[in-house]
Amino acid sequence: MGEALLQGKKGIIFGALNEKSIAWQVALKAWENGAELVLTNSPVALRLGTISELAKTTGSKVIAADATKMEDIEALLSESMTIFGGKFDFILHSIGMSPNVRKDIPYEQTSYENMLKTFDISALSFHRVLQTSYKLDALKEWGSVVALSYVAAQRTLSGYNDMGDAKALLESIARSFGYIYGRDRKVRIN
Repeated sequence: MGEALLQGKKGIIFGALNEKSIAWQVALKAWENGAELVLTNSPVALRLGTISELAKTTGSKVIAADATKMEDIEALLSESMTIFGGKFDFILHSIGMSPNVRKDIPYEQTSYENMLKTFDISALSFHRVLQTSYKLDALKEWGSVVALSYVAAQRTLSGYNDMGDAKALLESIARSFGYIYGRDRKVRIN
């Protein structure tokens, strides 16, 4: 354990897949600094990844949730509140995927069906998480929500494609919900 800067803090980490993922490393550091965690990813990612190893190391519960399904997000947040004994302190949204990028489809030939999937997974999932958290009043006053927008990747990876568009939408959602949360609940959205 580290300096225990997060001692007593509780939060949900979205997107830990394996030791190479940003969410995995953030979860590990948060735990080393005293945080109690719930880890989540889509059912297919849970089968493909090694999140169970992270859960074992950190003593965390893993809850499968497809971030494109509102009922999964509601169940995840409700179950997390039960695990934590009430409201929690933070959420890390580290979710992003583009079928156009995976299939190496150039931006100028974008498949709009794929682009809609990219928006749903990479940005609208963030809106679902915030909307559900707000509805359930799940975050403690002065809690935090962090979402990864991958601006550095957008500027350095030529094949970033429609992920840049999706992350621009995510940033817009962060501003819109940030205002609402800051005004009503004193929660910070980053």
